[in-house]
Amino acid sequence: MGKKKALTGALLAAAIMTVAGCSGRSTASGETAKAPADPADASGTIKVLTHRTDLVQNGTMAEYAAEFNKTYPDVKVTFEALTDYEGEVKIRMNTDDYGDVLMIPAAVAKNDYPKFFAPLGNAGELGGRYRFSDKAEVGGKVYGISTFGTANGFLYNKAVWKKAGITKWPATPEEFVGDLKAIRSRTDAVPYYTNFKDGWPLTAWSNNIGSVTCDAKANDKLAGPVSPWKRGGELHTIDSLLHDIVKEGLSEKDPNTTNWEASKDMIAKGEVATMQLGSWAITQMRDAARKNGADPEDIGFMPFPAQKDGTYCAVLASDYQQAVNIHSGHKTAARAWIDWFAEKSGFSVKEGAVPALKSAPLPSTLKDFVDNDVTFVERSEAKTGQVNAIDNAAEIGLNKPDYRQKLVDTARGAQRGSLDDFFADLDKRWNEAAGTAGS
Repeated sequence: MGKKKALTGALLAAAIMTVAGCSGRSTASGETAKAPADPADASGTIKVLTHRTDLVQNGTMAEYAAEFNKTYPDVKVTFEALTDYEGEVKIRMNTDDYGDVLMIPAAVAKNDYPKFFAPLGNAGELGGRYRFSDKAEVGGKVYGISTFGTANGFLYNKAVWKKAGITKWPATPEEFVGDLKAIRSRTDAVPYYTNFKDGWPLTAWSNNIGSVTCDAKANDKLAGPVSPWKRGGELHTIDSLLHDIVKEGLSEKDPNTTNWEASKDMIAKGEVATMQLGSWAITQMRDAARKNGADPEDIGFMPFPAQKDGTYCAVLASDYQQAVNIHSGHKTAARAWIDWFAEKSGFSVKEGAVPALKSAPLPSTLKDFVDNDVTFVERSEAKTGQVNAIDNAAEIGLNKPDYRQKLVDTARGAQRGSLDDFFADLDKRWNEAAGTAGS
């Protein structure tokens, strides 16, 4: 290929779907990547592809590898960090050469996992040991183990909210918008920051599906012509809140100028009051507070503003899942790394995230949720394959930023149309796609 071109839309989907047939190397077997019975059984050099460029550049991943080698001295672990992880890996998956261990890209359809990744074991065995294993389960086999999980909600600067006279978490979307209005009138902070330009933070809103009704199977229930954005539906509640925040002028003036890295300092210093993100971001914002001479304890985390029977709920969802390349020549060594990373590395604790290992405790970053009896709901992934198929056929993108960027533009008047029309169009496309892709 003479020039590098970004693959987008239909071209990207076509590239993914043709991966299995484009390889010029040996046909992959479906053998299980078994954990070594003895550390001496694992050997060779493995490459781990990662999106965590920060941890590779600052030497943290090398430190993990050094600890791993204390147990597995015959395995050499190398890392390749990719800034555009999703884009780069999707292109590489048109060959056999996409590392030995990799984070499963979001664009790979769940039902296609057996084409690209070695099975790690059966669902019954791994499901009893790890959280979120059903996210990577296809046909009774598990193809990935989560690096960690995250609770979903809103990061907020407690000092700013207190200055605005707010003493308790909002329990409804209307109360949430009212609180943001109080912040606007009583402080100098931007009440809410969309992170519109970077885009990916907008996808975190989808991780609240299940929080509104406290239903672990809420995402599964999208698998059909169910009009997800109808009044009373979870996505109607979730996306209406984002729309109303922007329409009421409670977010930054120009969303095209937002900057993810800068937003960490802004919320740490109290220039921004609130952002919708997963709990994984708490440690990053508290680190930013320390860097800026602010109190890290001012960074708080609140659940989505909805209650069922007087109780808040927060969905626990998996972050990236580590998988073994089906073409890897060192599957045992690769599996040893995945198991060690999930169970022994301490990575989830350091990140302030929910550990994949069920026997491990919840992180201290979620103390406010525990102390206030927030119910944790582990999202079912039983019908994720069907939901993804409908979503892709409808070209909406529940886990992509595009449609919420359009929602924000509609709310601020940069795009014509009403919210009702916007939702009606989404429902129409979803239901039509469900008639063909969801069966």
